[in-house]
Amino acid sequence: MKIAIYCSANNNIDPDFFAMTEELGRWIGKENHTVVFGGCNAGLMESIARSTQEAGGRTIGVVPQIIEQGGRRSDYADIDIPCDNLSDRKDIMMAQADVFVALPGGIGTLDEVFTAAASATIGYHRKRVILYNMKGFWNSLIALMDDLQQRGFIRGDYHRHIEIANSLDGLKELLKGEE
Repeated sequence: MKIAIYCSANNNIDPDFFAMTEELGRWIGKENHTVVFGGCNAGLMESIARSTQEAGGRTIGVVPQIIEQGGRRSDYADIDIPCDNLSDRKDIMMAQADVFVALPGGIGTLDEVFTAAASATIGYHRKRVILYNMKGFWNSLIALMDDLQQRGFIRGDYHRHIEIANSLDGLKELLKGEE
């Protein structure tokens, strides 16, 4: 299975997020899955790539030119797919992956989550987006989406397109459906 990981490229975040990301990466590697990630050598991106690769899994880094030129390309990508910009990166990651998992992240991660989910809602793909809610990181976003749905701004049940895992075991259970 190819698992796209959307996540932070910031090193200055809660250390628990790194430990939990490494645990996920080790599981992905041991299960012989592949991580598709943004190709950056910082933050949770580097953590997921390193831990997956060290546990025997494959990694595919989708690297925008600006990251490459800035010397921020991860050394833990088995395959590098160069791209022009962030829009290209999202398109390539969507094409490469079977499922999308969002770890803690910022504006870029939110952009990736909602691009993948919105694309599914109108029929571009049938792939799932899963928020890995480490330490309740996504609680505020979940509350916002619940409010939007209650007010009628989200048609149907958004959980059909964005699922939530509150633990690694919960995430593993959701991913079993993709194998």
